[in-house]
Amino acid sequence: MSALVIVIIVVVVVAVIGLALSVRIVKQYEQGVLFRLGRVVGVRQPGLTFIVPLIDVLRRVSLRIITMPIQSQGIITRDNVSVDVSAVAYYRVVDPVKSVVAIENVAAAIDQIAQTTLRKVVGQHTLDETLSETDRINVSIREILDRQTAEWGVVVTLVELKDIQLPESMKRAMARQAEAEREKRAKIIAAEGESLAADALGVASDVMMAHPLALQLRNLQSLVELGVDKNTTVVFPAPLMSTIGELGEFLAREKAGATSAATAATAATAATAAIPPSPDAAANGSPVPAAGQ
Repeated sequence: MSALVIVIIVVVVVAVIGLALSVRIVKQYEQGVLFRLGRVVGVRQPGLTFIVPLIDVLRRVSLRIITMPIQSQGIITRDNVSVDVSAVAYYRVVDPVKSVVAIENVAAAIDQIAQTTLRKVVGQHTLDETLSETDRINVSIREILDRQTAEWGVVVTLVELKDIQLPESMKRAMARQAEAEREKRAKIIAAEGESLAADALGVASDVMMAHPLALQLRNLQSLVELGVDKNTTVVFPAPLMSTIGELGEFLAREKAGATSAATAATAATAATAAIPPSPDAAANGSPVPAAGQ
């Protein structure tokens, strides 16, 4: 009786161990590649699955997108400038059988091919293109990687240049170039402003020529603006001073003309009083005009 119990216990233990060895759980983001005696017999979907212990081997493959940093690479651009470029790549497995059978370590393989592709693509561009056309470089790297990894059951979804390190001498040269470019733009803008101001002044001068008082009003406005800050010095524009002088000359001429007219009138009156009466008028009994009439 005791031997039978021992046998039953042994059988139960073996069954439990066999069941534990045969049960596998595949997560939702995984797929399992089942090998039986070294041959691929199928793919197991997420959930609970059973294998034959010591005969079957189940390799789980993650289907999630994997982020892979591409370490900084020392690259010489097409215009012979040395730069250090780092990037990041995103890929995912779409065929778990190929990712297990076609290549030993898919992550290491993609890392190495990404580094060499980054060096090759960036080396075909100049420094200015590398800095300004990163989108086109990213697309080129992704397309090359996608063609290389298609037979491994992997799709590269995105590649982005992460950092571009320039030599200090090149940074200083680019800073001088940017400063010169800014100065050029500032001079062009200032010249355009001077041109517009000259045009406006030309139009204003035409208006002032048609209306001379406008210049005087502008001078007076300038005096008001000068007196805003409580200045003790008053500056009179030269045209205003000349106008004042001309006004004084005009008043002097008017006064001299009035004096001349009064003198002429007095002289005419005196001449009229000194004329004697004619004989005919005396004979006819006409009255003789008195002096002053």
